[in-house]
Amino acid sequence: MQRSTKLLAMGSAIALSFSAAGLQAAGGGGGMSGGSPSQSAPRYDAVAEYQAGIAYLKADNFKDAVKSFKRSLSVAPKNANAQYLLGFSYLKMGDHKKAKNPLEKAVKYNADLIDAHRDLAITYHKLGDAEKANAALGTLTEKQTACGDGCAQKDQLSSAVSAVQNAIIGGEQTSFILPHSYGMSDRETSDAVYLSAVSLINERRYEAALSELEQAGKEFGPHPDVLTYVGFANRKLKRFDIAEDYYQRALAVAPDHLGAIEYYGELKVEKGDMVGAEHHLARLEKLCAFGCYEAEELRRWITEAKRS
Repeated sequence: MQRSTKLLAMGSAIALSFSAAGLQAAGGGGGMSGGSPSQSAPRYDAVAEYQAGIAYLKADNFKDAVKSFKRSLSVAPKNANAQYLLGFSYLKMGDHKKAKNPLEKAVKYNADLIDAHRDLAITYHKLGDAEKANAALGTLTEKQTACGDGCAQKDQLSSAVSAVQNAIIGGEQTSFILPHSYGMSDRETSDAVYLSAVSLINERRYEAALSELEQAGKEFGPHPDVLTYVGFANRKLKRFDIAEDYYQRALAVAPDHLGAIEYYGELKVEKGDMVGAEHHLARLEKLCAFGCYEAEELRRWITEAKRS
């Protein structure tokens, strides 16, 4: 159920911009013809608001950054990066109390978000909650120990642990600086990260693809293509619950995203939920009045499953 070769051949024709029509690429089992963040026109565009928030942060306009990240989160509340940046915006305003909740949500939705763990620990300290501050520091030191000398996050973890220790033990004044991974790359570089992830998916190197997709998510926000591919890679790794969560996130942002609907339907087939898969097929058939690859591919999955 792979079509990697066909889609790899399309690589040179892919538009390198998330703001244009949705990137189409491979991964096996279906297409990705998403596009604007939502064809059903939600009140806010989660991706545009996320990117606006980063622009406001870079301009030191923290009040408007808060507004933009809140708008993005009204559509994509589980987006850990937006939660972190909302908390970060409050920190830049000196409001540790308001920063605490979004920072807590950031580490809840992405336990590997080191910047959020660091700033949350310091926030607890600033609020006088020594128990939680030390627990948050403990989480970072545990991650540092597990990382050892060979993991890619070694330097970042070391820096984070030192920053928290200096704040808690040394009483140093903390200067919160926007991490370079958020919106600091030029568009061509950011698009290249996304396309690298797609290539890794085509090569079935799913863990490596997830690493690239994490960076793409920091750059672009809760884009449905990124969310759908995170779901797809996790599905191929048999992490079905995580995959389902990300498909749902993608569809919350873009309810008519054909790739997300198809892939979610394929997941239903893999889980033996044929009624659910048929529901997704019916949705695709309604959206594709004159037919589309996504509907044909999901129909094939359902037919083959019924034969087996």
